[in-house]
Amino acid sequence: MKRIITPAIALALLSGCTGIGPTFQRPAASVGAAYSGPQSPLSGPEIALGQGPQVRWWEVFGSSEINALVDRALAGNQNLAASVATLERARQHLRSVNGHMLPQVDGNARAEHQKISLTAFGFDPASFGAAGSGFDSSPEFSLYSVGGGVSYDLDLFGANHRASEQAAADAEAQFYETEAAHLTIAGRVVMQALMVAALNDRIAAQTALIAEDERNVTLTERKLQGGIGTMVEVLAAQQQRAADKASLPQIEQLRTEARDLLAVLLGITPAELGPITLSLADLTLPGQVPVTMPSELAHKRPDILAVEARLHSATAAIGIAEAKLYPNIMLGASFEQMAQHPDDLFKAPANTFNLFGGISAPLFHGGTLKANKRGAEAEVRASAARYRQAVLEAFAQVSDLLSALNNDSQSLALQTDSAALAERSLGLSRRSFAVGNSGVLQVLDASRSVERAKIALVEAQARQFINLTRLYVATAGGWTGPAKP
Repeated sequence: MKRIITPAIALALLSGCTGIGPTFQRPAASVGAAYSGPQSPLSGPEIALGQGPQVRWWEVFGSSEINALVDRALAGNQNLAASVATLERARQHLRSVNGHMLPQVDGNARAEHQKISLTAFGFDPASFGAAGSGFDSSPEFSLYSVGGGVSYDLDLFGANHRASEQAAADAEAQFYETEAAHLTIAGRVVMQALMVAALNDRIAAQTALIAEDERNVTLTERKLQGGIGTMVEVLAAQQQRAADKASLPQIEQLRTEARDLLAVLLGITPAELGPITLSLADLTLPGQVPVTMPSELAHKRPDILAVEARLHSATAAIGIAEAKLYPNIMLGASFEQMAQHPDDLFKAPANTFNLFGGISAPLFHGGTLKANKRGAEAEVRASAARYRQAVLEAFAQVSDLLSALNNDSQSLALQTDSAALAERSLGLSRRSFAVGNSGVLQVLDASRSVERAKIALVEAQARQFINLTRLYVATAGGWTGPAKP
């Protein structure tokens, strides 16, 4: 046993009590030099690879209403409040673990009153004196004591240091998870506000279309009254008006649901939110979008950094498990003053002290300790795989969004041309119908084409803003909250 323990203790002393087990090495993100998506769309915002978006990236849209909504969400969202509280718990746990590496000092004080039966210990009262001598076979007395003690774990194999390292890594992971939560909430608020703006525009387009239907109904009725129209044309125009009116409540319901979800993100009730009059026309599309360099993405995205910190925590756990395979030495001392009367507590004859040192070593645990170490090593492999997966997913996400922005720019340009052509066709159809060169069905078909073109244009605009927001969230980092542990 001595041959095993002595080299192990020497090894621990040479290591400076930093702990046995593997030392964490930051993993290298094996990524390409560029994203797979287009580096810049054929039209629309230019992609500028560099440091990535600013912390308050949503301000690029130039909307004071969106800025105010995001600020309210960052201050009032309940999930963020829970995440911040969890971060504080992790920090306090780190302080608790670090406290165990210092000497542990405790004080104690005790007052008691006892009555002891000598007979219970096998003593014969008659042997202590004759009857009437004043000797009590069951003496009664008070006892007072005050003192304290100190103990210190030498931590020869660094189990406590590895536990501190693990707690620090867990706190760092929670910090990055909180950072990711703030980034996600900001993105969700912006996207939800964009959804409300798009639905506002759709309602406006639908209302304008209903006004056009009213004019079509008036035209057909006048032609019928002039003897050059038919009742079929009047009914067709009225049917189209009724159909367009019927779709309006559904769009308004979608806006109500989007607005209510926005209120939840802000941490308030829908009644407290107030009206959202935002329109896509109120927003500015940035001419240039800063995107984090591929080589820096894994070192900036908070969700990846959180997974990396969890890998660090798992690595430290190996050292903790391995240290439990070896002996541990505890040193300590205690001092106590004891007397039957409080006035005698601090007199020299009343003091006692104790100095001690102890060693404990695992002899047989049924394979539990080795299994714990092997389990910790397996967790490191799992954490490393999760890290690589997070990096791959991040690069795929950015590549997809770069491609989406390129397609959105093309789609928006085509939808703009389509809406202009539909409007021109509708104008020509109305003039042709007014002079009797075409029927009302041609006008109704043109009206439906305009409706579809306007809705498609609004959806294309909203999709471009939403994908741009997603790209900002996918490549942004930083948070103006408490500093990293």
